[in-house]
Amino acid sequence: MRYLYLGLILSLAACQSSHPAESFSREWPVYHGSATGLQYSPLDQITPANVHQLQVAWTYASGDASPSGRTQIQCNPIVVDGTLYGSSPALHIFALEAATGTLRWEFDPFAGGEEAEALGNNRGVTYWTDHTEARILFTANEWLYALDARTGKPVLTFGQQGRVSLKDDLGRDAQDLFVISNTPGIVYRDLLILGTRVSESAGAAPGFVRAYDIRTGAIAWVFHTIPQPGEYGYETWPPDAWKRAGGVNCWAGMSLDSTRGTVYIPTGSASFDFWGGDRQGDNLFANCIMALDAATGTRKWHFQTVHHDLWDRDLPAPPDLVTITHQGTRRDVVVQITKSGFVFVLDRDTGEPVFPVEEQPVPASDLQGEQAAPTQPVPVRPAPFARQTFTEADITDISPEAHAYVASRLAHTRTGVRFIPPSREGTVIFPGFDGGGEWGGAACDPETGWYYVNANEMPWILTMISTQAGAGQATAGEQLYRTYCAACHGAERQGDPAGVYPSLVNIAARKQPGEVHRIIAQGKGVMPSFGQLNPDQRAAIVAFLLGTEKTEASDPTTGNTPVVPYAHTGYNRFLDPDGYPAVRPPWGTLTALNLHTGETAWQVPLGEYPELTARGIPKTGTENYGGPVVTAGGLVFIGASRDGYFRAFDKQTGAEVWKYQLPAGAYATPAVYEADRRQYVVVACGGGKMGTPSGDAYIAFALPR
Repeated sequence: MRYLYLGLILSLAACQSSHPAESFSREWPVYHGSATGLQYSPLDQITPANVHQLQVAWTYASGDASPSGRTQIQCNPIVVDGTLYGSSPALHIFALEAATGTLRWEFDPFAGGEEAEALGNNRGVTYWTDHTEARILFTANEWLYALDARTGKPVLTFGQQGRVSLKDDLGRDAQDLFVISNTPGIVYRDLLILGTRVSESAGAAPGFVRAYDIRTGAIAWVFHTIPQPGEYGYETWPPDAWKRAGGVNCWAGMSLDSTRGTVYIPTGSASFDFWGGDRQGDNLFANCIMALDAATGTRKWHFQTVHHDLWDRDLPAPPDLVTITHQGTRRDVVVQITKSGFVFVLDRDTGEPVFPVEEQPVPASDLQGEQAAPTQPVPVRPAPFARQTFTEADITDISPEAHAYVASRLAHTRTGVRFIPPSREGTVIFPGFDGGGEWGGAACDPETGWYYVNANEMPWILTMISTQAGAGQATAGEQLYRTYCAACHGAERQGDPAGVYPSLVNIAARKQPGEVHRIIAQGKGVMPSFGQLNPDQRAAIVAFLLGTEKTEASDPTTGNTPVVPYAHTGYNRFLDPDGYPAVRPPWGTLTALNLHTGETAWQVPLGEYPELTARGIPKTGTENYGGPVVTAGGLVFIGASRDGYFRAFDKQTGAEVWKYQLPAGAYATPAVYEADRRQYVVVACGGGKMGTPSGDAYIAFALPR
């Protein structure tokens, strides 16, 4: 445990938030607690002194977790007027009595039988009211739904019988493309501002941000994240990119300053993630924090955190809107975490960095056709909350055998500095593809200006391969498989070690050709659809997988679907022979930053492996997913860790003051609320990540009555 006390008393005196605690709801009415994204509750009934008395107040089990362990719950539920709204592993939406967990209603978006199964995950829902009626807005697969908040019935005057398609109004035919939305949008007046999740491979849909009229479902405005001719940023792409490029989407959620009428939107990378020879330039508005007029969608400012992204450095969470005292001046700021472990602190009106940001030279790419950006922005402060490079000095030390194994692999990869481009030799990505920071977001105490963020410290190895195997003698099916499928299922069809992406070896013994064809076209579970491939291309992949394809080389480019020259061998964690991370611990952390000064206040491991603790190894932390919440009562609550515990930390010191073993991992951000004058902390226990069992429960904790 590392402590660096940085004048807490002075910080308390210096920071008088523009969002005082009494302006925050005593419930949890918005994803991440409030439109400002702070993941903060003003409740103070539960404190470090009494948190050990917490007990389970109620449990709600939805009953629809997958026995195979392939479902999750990533939902941060909301609580409004005594009702908790959340989602199940199968993307059913429900309303519970917040004080007891009693079911009030449930809605199944797949009950009509049009779509057999949910795609992706749901991280929450959105509430809107005009004080006459109230609606719950949520997404399932390609559809945005509006439900009556009191009954759970579709609002039939919204769109077509209560829903609208996210594939409409994208400026090109997207009906065969993968377009869904995992994360709730944000309400401004009678508008729902919403982002999407799209494919990360070639031929993806564009990730335009859209505002929907909540009463009718009609599009109110569209912001082109891939600029069209005459629009700001058009020159940062090839001239025809607006017709064909994809990605640049907001999948992480957004924050709103209702007084300014400004919505702050983090975006992801352009597709294809790891080779950009067909999208040369800085690629605005990829990897940007954008400030848009919430009423019109007009750009106010932007700040790009990665130029011409080649590392899948999507901005992973909504930014936090807070007021700090910086060098004696009060500043309204936007605070954005990144997968790289950086924190960007920007002026809320101009987008100018509050702390210095340096454009640092980075290595060039040696892949055919690629032109990596010559520099990348690196904030001087706040200090990174995760380590930045992986060298021989950072190799795991939990055993001599593990150290030797990792050293031998590391010697054959590219590593040691930031932003090494993807390579055929293998490039270490550290922090890894899942952060650093991730979609659980960071929590900010508006009274102290302290900022709490959990991080993964997991190295991954990215290895690029040619889509033309055997000196150009690959069949069409093999080339298409390498382009669209190998990233998840592996170049040799072996799947991934965590079991998220199954092996496709000998799939002919398990699946009929028609079923494989349908899954490729429609998607299944966490697998996106590849409807952009035409029937001949899908048939070629099926024949390759089933071993029935002709062996002579053939052309995979039938139709307009691109086949880029490179693919990659998958999202591969760099592990030791026993499955532990290749880097020396900690492997997961919880960090407190002082936003006034940019200094680290404390950092502690998050999670542990009991078998390593029993060997006398200090607590290592674990890979973790889902974020923290901070309360006026002096606590930071977080699940997230692979060991399946729900924990409370003293927000001033980082001391762990309580933990509870959950029935499945809580890979979701908790919610804190008051019902019947009692403070509750609720978290979804969906499991299913990192090879852990799936669960279906929401568990609420409270002090004894």
